[in-house]
Amino acid sequence: MKLTFIGAAQEVTGSCFLIEAEGVRFLVDCGMFQGGREARERNLNPWSFDPRQIDFVVLTHAHIDHSGLLPRLSAMGFRGAIFTTRATVDLLSVMLVDSAFIQEGEWARAQRKRARQPRGDAPALLYTVAQAQDCLEQLRGSPYDEDIQPHAAVRCRFRDAGHILGSAIAEIWVTEKGTTRKLVFSGDLGQPGRPIVRDPTPIDSADVLVVESTYGNRLHRPLGETIDELVFVIEDTLRRRQGNIIIPAFALGRTQELLHLLLDLCRQGKLPRLQVFVDSPMANKVTEITWQHKEFLDDESRALLSLRQTHPEWLDLRFTRSVEESISLNRIKAGAIIISASGMCDAGRIKHHLRHHLDRPECAIVIIGFQALGTLGRRLVDGDKVVRIFGEEIRVRASIHTIGLSAHADQAALLNWLKHFKTAPQRTFVVHGEAQTACGFADRIADERGWSVEAPAPGTRIDL
Repeated sequence: MKLTFIGAAQEVTGSCFLIEAEGVRFLVDCGMFQGGREARERNLNPWSFDPRQIDFVVLTHAHIDHSGLLPRLSAMGFRGAIFTTRATVDLLSVMLVDSAFIQEGEWARAQRKRARQPRGDAPALLYTVAQAQDCLEQLRGSPYDEDIQPHAAVRCRFRDAGHILGSAIAEIWVTEKGTTRKLVFSGDLGQPGRPIVRDPTPIDSADVLVVESTYGNRLHRPLGETIDELVFVIEDTLRRRQGNIIIPAFALGRTQELLHLLLDLCRQGKLPRLQVFVDSPMANKVTEITWQHKEFLDDESRALLSLRQTHPEWLDLRFTRSVEESISLNRIKAGAIIISASGMCDAGRIKHHLRHHLDRPECAIVIIGFQALGTLGRRLVDGDKVVRIFGEEIRVRASIHTIGLSAHADQAALLNWLKHFKTAPQRTFVVHGEAQTACGFADRIADERGWSVEAPAPGTRIDL
């Protein structure tokens, strides 16, 4: 049996792992690389495998850095099934089509620019909306904690990863030459005690473990301190400085968690009634899907949802639907919280809001999620004083706040999850972390657990 680390190896995006055994070849995740021009080029590069020879895909969750190249995989000849959770199937009907819409839009803009300035080759189109819709036909949804048989030699089970709605840890049993070995892919693990979804499911055994390390080098602040800082920024910006707050947020996960926190703060009287706009058609659809899957929400979230229906006065919440509504938000000069995608500020409507607000010192930009290297969001977090948006240089005069509402487990939570393994896996691989973070977390596991651990480089092929 062989395991190849195609993406998310000593980096955070592009999650994709190839498993090859006698008579079967399959992928765990097929995600998009994110973070500037280099990432776009990598997404267009041919894979090291033939998509036509992949039997099936096991998908851990719907975030684009785990699912975003599935339409391209299908367009290049993959005809197998994509196995995932039922909630993820519902979410992908929004996520992948929206991703394709963005791809088509960026491609069209590049074509127009090249027509005006005919220099070099125009970038190729990654995939179309039609190809994304075709890919949806290959999805197969399963419940948590039930065995599925995607192939005669493979058995799989999805366990709740507590990261976003429908996120899963994949337990996979592969039989080769009469011997069965258990592989566990953590996917993205959530931070225990966060609102909306339940805590990650403990796993007690694996022959081979592939574990994420996004925040494997740091600890999150206690949620109470984070909420106190959020309250301060909101009061200081909206009431004292008389500005607006712009929050880049992933349409899936962070937007819903943020709305939960704002609603709860208004309920408790810690904040007055707020005017909140969610300017992301995808976030609107994802929020509707989230509320439809109440069986996956934690008890507190279900209770708050019920209260929201009887107390609409707590929060003035509006979802924009049209481009005209989105544009009109930029005429609001004070008193508004605008939540928009993308979460790393590299695409979508958030770039327009940043363009109109970054140069205003009375305004605040609140970063609530991970920002990959090379993204506009990362440049803001790193303190750049001038950024380029739509070819225009914009001064950064608004205050920039990093308020951690990460959906990823921190170092302590990751180590605690690993403690549930009754015996050490034969091999453990640390992935989904920037190089220094992944290697450092591998060393930490080796020191604390005494396991055989490594952080493979991109393209590494391991004989198991």
